[in-house]
Amino acid sequence: MSENYQSFEYDVLVIGAGGAGLRSAIEASAAGCKTALVCKSLLGKAHTVMAEGGIAASLATVDSRDSWQQHFSDTLIGGNFGNHWKMAELHAKQAPERVRELEKWGAVFDRTTDGKGNINVRHFGGHTYKRLAHVGDRTGLELIRTLQDKGVHSGIDVHMECTIYALLKDGDRIAGAYGYFRETGRPVLFKAKSIIVSTGGIGKLFSVNSNSWECTGDGFALAYLAGAELADMEYVQFHPTGMVWPHSVRGLLITEGVRGEGGVLKNNKGERFMFNYIPPKYQGKYAETEEEANAWFQKVVVEGQKEEGVKERKPPELMSRDVVARALWNEIKAGRGSEHGGVYLDIASRRSAEDIKKKLPSMYHQFKQLADVDITKVPMEVGPTCHYMMGGVKVNPETQESTVRGLFAAGECSAGMHGSNRLGGNSLSDLVVFGKLAGENAAAYAKLTSMPKIDDSVLAGLNKEMNQPFENKGEVSYAILADLQTAMEKGAGMYREESLLDGCLKDLEALKERLKKVAAEGNRLFNPGWHVALDLRNMLIVGEALARAAKERKESRGGHTRTDYTTYSKDFAKKRIVVRKKGEAMEIVQEDLPQVPAELEAELIKGGFLKAEILKQLRGEAPAH
Repeated sequence: MSENYQSFEYDVLVIGAGGAGLRSAIEASAAGCKTALVCKSLLGKAHTVMAEGGIAASLATVDSRDSWQQHFSDTLIGGNFGNHWKMAELHAKQAPERVRELEKWGAVFDRTTDGKGNINVRHFGGHTYKRLAHVGDRTGLELIRTLQDKGVHSGIDVHMECTIYALLKDGDRIAGAYGYFRETGRPVLFKAKSIIVSTGGIGKLFSVNSNSWECTGDGFALAYLAGAELADMEYVQFHPTGMVWPHSVRGLLITEGVRGEGGVLKNNKGERFMFNYIPPKYQGKYAETEEEANAWFQKVVVEGQKEEGVKERKPPELMSRDVVARALWNEIKAGRGSEHGGVYLDIASRRSAEDIKKKLPSMYHQFKQLADVDITKVPMEVGPTCHYMMGGVKVNPETQESTVRGLFAAGECSAGMHGSNRLGGNSLSDLVVFGKLAGENAAAYAKLTSMPKIDDSVLAGLNKEMNQPFENKGEVSYAILADLQTAMEKGAGMYREESLLDGCLKDLEALKERLKKVAAEGNRLFNPGWHVALDLRNMLIVGEALARAAKERKESRGGHTRTDYTTYSKDFAKKRIVVRKKGEAMEIVQEDLPQVPAELEAELIKGGFLKAEILKQLRGEAPAH
């Protein structure tokens, strides 16, 4: 080795310190394993803090009709039956216990005002009943605060501002990870019996996104390069409500909680247009007139009546994100958008200034400070923004282990739970449900295996790769990043078609060639340009996987919308697209998607949780448009 590197040895190494990573590390440490947590940023600064509206679990504290079966069914319908059913079932069954566990560990959820002091829950898109436990509109921050406090008292080693560049193997099993500390550039080796990747999403591949700077698809690419399979990479969620102005904050998230508290969407004619976009799968569940929606709002939101006794249905602004985002896009394209290219989200005319500041404090301050807009007086301008990746590392639903022995994944960088579209609030409960399972099973694996061996010559090769930008004489990394984001927005964004995807793949190949010559000035001491140069390798892998999977799925489903294949397809309804490394090439294959067992499906239909005619539409067996 030409560089002096630090070396650490652990039973379980967790890469990523958001909700999934922290919960994984807590569980692994509780099992008696020597555990470390590596985070790209500072502890407590992970993207999880950006989750605002709440954590979904069928607590039934406000509406006694709620149950795991209804939550499970809502998740499947919201995901357009592209979910791995077992993950969705485990999530629905275990989420309430995980939320109560957070409360036990110190999370201070908002309480009901009925004198019982139960955890309060709110409405969110695609959920049949009020289901999201929340802390105002700062729920993710409270979750991270709680898990961080629990974690630092659990004997976990934390390595902050550390980026992992490669996963290492000993034969066919995981052996460790190699990376660098961002401040000093010093290389670091982590030897580990098992590894959990929980690195979050891919939002920074797109120019308009709601994600934190860390979200460059690291876990996806690291696992892929180590031989793990990826799945569902075509399914990207574009959240309907991101800021559109000023340009410097374009894409910044506006919580769905605004609509949950009564906010409505309007075009430039002042029309509430969502009544025109209710798809067959939601017909009968949402109000069909403004009068009905307003009556529901007055009774349920303003007066706090129990929804069981209200005959009116909830407003269509509370449909799932994929449906609402497409509606916004259509209104904007039809020339009915706002001044800066969005639509209007109005809470000012619906709630008092006092209520808005109490229920949505972060939103109030966000608009006041960043856009000089007072949302208690005027509507917000909002538009779709890249928000969440439903696809990721293909895992065993019950253990979270990938197709590489000893490598596990949890949170946004794992695949299967959400299908083609994630319901709001399911992300935070996903983190703690599958974070616990990953930590538990990674620890069990580590206890049954010896410390693997690592070839020092492999480290020398990796170090040479990492230093290459200092030897190159090409362009800077930021120019390549900007062109990558443009290529992804144009060719693999919210709306896709064959020619655009082909163009995107062609652009990505050209960007790969440019990356070979990318240059970084100076040295390894805190050098953001060098950091981006290394991140770009991961981003290009993820971009290619996304575009190739999107090209393979010749239908529209949830977060994957194609203008040349506009309906659900019977041929693809029970298939999932899998991405794997084959030599130096990327291979795309179709695999059978595990289906809900017939007996369970029949029980859900009999219980009224699912409708047979809706299932036929989602499976391409009956017209859905």
